Amino acid sequence: MSQLNKDQMRAVIESILPHRAPFLFISRIIELEPGEKAVAEYDVPKDLSIFEGHFPQEPILPGVIILEVLAQAGALALLSLENMKGKIALLAGVESARFKRPVKPGETLRAVMTMGTLKRGIGRAYGSVFVGDSEAARAVIAFAVPN
Repeated sequence: MSQLNKDQMRAVIESILPHRAPFLFISRIIELEPGEKAVAEYDVPKDLSIFEGHFPQEPILPGVIILEVLAQAGALALLSLENMKGKIALLAGVESARFKRPVKPGETLRAVMTMGTLKRGIGRAYGSVFVGDSEAARAVIAFAVPN
């Protein structure tokens, strides 16, 4: 997928995920194993409006957005399964989360999500977010897929 241009990549992402701007936090898919694993990147815009208030003197990406990047990467893995196409994966909970370093405007996040169990529409995914080789966060995320 790395040979796709920006518009082609966005089309692939939007064919899997129901998210759209301004709440789409995946810039490109690096690796995708349907139902198993997704590695995706998000280029944090320097001019993201949220930085106007978080924090004007020292802008950092809010932890909830970092968790959303992980959740969307997990949704890529899940919703790319043939039997999940067209469905929505809802964030059902964050069972654990650890933030290890702040994320600054202009940095690129790489989210690595591995799917766990999925029973009766409820599942878990395990992931980490990196900036370069440095782990910025990790979390266990619960999700629900309504019928």
